[in-house]
Amino acid sequence: MVIAVFRVRHRTDADHAAEAELGGHLYGLVSQIPGFLNIKDFRAADGEVVNLVEFENMEALEAWRDHPEHIKAKQRGGEFYQTYQLQVCDVVRTYGRSAE
Repeated sequence: MVIAVFRVRHRTDADHAAEAELGGHLYGLVSQIPGFLNIKDFRAADGEVVNLVEFENMEALEAWRDHPEHIKAKQRGGEFYQTYQLQVCDVVRTYGRSAE
């Protein structure tokens, strides 16, 4: 599994409605990529937003990275984000327990 960790801080003048609309559109696209598994969003107390995007493998992540609509959306990042950082991580180990 590969996880993309996308961390952002929003501009004070960001159009959150436009960002939400774009995000919904992008989710519809990424969810069709073979190998896409999941996305979760988190907001820290200091205002940073973190998206964890899980893919089965690097090929699936690269398919998303190279998707024409995603490329266009990334060019709009300056409209919404004061800062951003992307980290691509290989999962080395997964373990846990389910209450089921």
